[in-house]
Amino acid sequence: MSKIFTPTNQIRLTNVAVVRMRKGGKRFEIACYRNKVVSWRNKIETDIDEVLQTHTVFTNVSKGQVAKKEDLLKAFGKDDQTEVCKEILAKGELQVSDKERQSQLESLFKDIATTVSDKCVNPETKRPYPVSMIEKAMKDAHFSVKPNRNAKQQALDVIPLLKSTMPLERAQMRIRAVLSGKDARKLRDKVAKLATSVESEDWDGGQLNMSQVTIQFIRCGRFPESSLC
Repeated sequence: MSKIFTPTNQIRLTNVAVVRMRKGGKRFEIACYRNKVVSWRNKIETDIDEVLQTHTVFTNVSKGQVAKKEDLLKAFGKDDQTEVCKEILAKGELQVSDKERQSQLESLFKDIATTVSDKCVNPETKRPYPVSMIEKAMKDAHFSVKPNRNAKQQALDVIPLLKSTMPLERAQMRIRAVLSGKDARKLRDKVAKLATSVESEDWDGGQLNMSQVTIQFIRCGRFPESSLC
């Protein structure tokens, strides 16, 4: 019985999302699971094995052609397949069909509108706008979605844009802050800068209690300057 010969430098994969990158005059590709590339870039997915179908760098995924070691060294200065895959994953271009691209953009557009609706209110009623109204305002303002940035980042961009066309302000919340330790005074200053009002402060044995602190519901963690909660 005759056998079909498969070259040893070819790997056959199906149902993959391809990320492509040109460097050093050559094309390099990696094979990923669908819907995982964006999750990795947005730091939602942190397990590289859940993203890559194989820790292999290709010159052509569809043909199963594997990149040569010397080409990796010349282009990337290293031949560690996983590390090169991570670089391509971070900087390469995700290859998708026009239909898939349009679907992803529409989904991201809605996610941005939902984030704005969750974090902002109408200053006259102190109530949030429906997502559909935010979407319409974004379209009227000709807001263009950036596929390589996540919804939270782009919501920060769209809020000032919408403020010029509709009454909009960031929602506020009241918190009680208890600060202690040697950095309590520094942290107190950070909280005070973020707060629109602080009704009372009480120092007791090196511990500070800040009551009825009104703060914009827009930042999180250790007070990062560019992220929505």
